[in-house]
Amino acid sequence: MRFTPYTPLLYVFLALGLLSCKSDDEAPQIEDFKAENRKPLGVSAEDLLSDDIYGTLKIELVFNEIYRPSNTAIAELQDFLEARLNKPGGISIVQTNVDLAEGAPFTIQEIRDIEDENRTIYTEGDTMAVYIFFANGSSSNDTQTTVTLGTAYQNTSIVIYEKTLRDLVFNNPTIDLATLESTTIQHELGHILGLVNLQNDDIHTDHEDPSNSKHCVVEECLMYFESNNGRAIVARFNQRNSVPALDPLCIADLQAKGGK
Repeated sequence: MRFTPYTPLLYVFLALGLLSCKSDDEAPQIEDFKAENRKPLGVSAEDLLSDDIYGTLKIELVFNEIYRPSNTAIAELQDFLEARLNKPGGISIVQTNVDLAEGAPFTIQEIRDIEDENRTIYTEGDTMAVYIFFANGSSSNDTQTTVTLGTAYQNTSIVIYEKTLRDLVFNNPTIDLATLESTTIQHELGHILGLVNLQNDDIHTDHEDPSNSKHCVVEECLMYFESNNGRAIVARFNQRNSVPALDPLCIADLQAKGGK
């Protein structure tokens, strides 16, 4: 499998803002309510991790029921968030069932268009929102030797290519689907939380992989580039069929931005 500088999974693309303020009596523009969720990847890491501005988080999982993620992956997503984010108001997961998306394999622009059509929860008041779409098709960037499992493409937007995950498991029955889902989801979340050194502001920059930028050099870390590498993940799962944990340096970077 091949990775570009911002590939979280097998070949995951990452699209590389300040909070905008306006007076209460200023008339909002029609798209203003989406502005906080249309920023570059990584810029909202501190807002997600700390309770300085947002004390509550809502995660919206969007999927067609045929491609719904496993209950195990959803539960492990909740555990991951509770372990790393400071949200005293709570972290909730909302599930939104939609029609099958048309047009696969999907370009990243088509993924953005699907978000515009189906996302229902946006950052508002004290509550920050994250959107995760489980696609019923593959990425248009897949080749005969590389596939994309997931992409974090905006500050609060992620796509998981659920069909690709299922195809990989079908062809490699030693891999557990729920574990692969959890690994993919948590790896992509690591990117919207700023890992690794996404905005060149991590306190431990020495653990960024010089050969695979924005990934961790520690091989056992969740943010190591092979943690989500399609072909490599088969061998890794055969050795340890479990979700990799964040290494201490990645955790320290999250804590420096207000996380746990």
